[in-house]
Amino acid sequence: MAADRSDDSPARAAILGGIRRAAGALRDAEAARAAVAQRLAAHPRNLIPARTALPPAALVELFVAKARSVAATVERVAAGGVPDAVADYLAGRNLPARVRVAPDPALLALAWDSRPALEVDFGPARPDDATSVTSALAGIAETGTLLTASGPGHPTGLTFLPSTHIVVLPVERIVGSYEAGWDLLRAAGDMPRTACLVTGPSRTADIEQTAQLHAHGPGRLHIILVDGAALTHG
Repeated sequence: MAADRSDDSPARAAILGGIRRAAGALRDAEAARAAVAQRLAAHPRNLIPARTALPPAALVELFVAKARSVAATVERVAAGGVPDAVADYLAGRNLPARVRVAPDPALLALAWDSRPALEVDFGPARPDDATSVTSALAGIAETGTLLTASGPGHPTGLTFLPSTHIVVLPVERIVGSYEAGWDLLRAAGDMPRTACLVTGPSRTADIEQTAQLHAHGPGRLHIILVDGAALTHG
């Protein structure tokens, strides 16, 4: 029997319908790619909370208040005071005097030998590391959040594996909004493989709605704000 070639053939309608749908999907995909490219190029702002429209000194105060409200601890030191601040923080909590420090050039240059009782190693996190020390790309005052970017000077594991995370943050890197933080990330050069937003210690309430710290990352987050420090982040 000859194949039915009439215009109302179900087989023909199915084939043509599939072609039309594929062509439409292709047009939609091209439009979507164009829209994404335009948005990435324009970096449009979303609604930014009015509480971030502050002068730099007030932004620092807001960042500290917000970070403390989510169980982070914060102290402010002068340039060069980081090794003492790290050693004193560990001693004050009866934690081992041993840290794994990110190989950020500015962190490498600090006078860690001024505290000889503090054991300092540099490099990526290891399974037995209890405390890490890293820098951060930005502090976001809107929510007391830290923005970190992976790179040779900031192995990502240092943010997640140790039970205590100490972050060294120059005060000039505190910005008001998330949008301003992303601006700093773009200005730093090529986009990193990983960018992390850290708001307080790791916690979860998945089990019986009871908050538990150190669930998926460090159970302690200590932020050392530094005046007059030009730390890199990479």
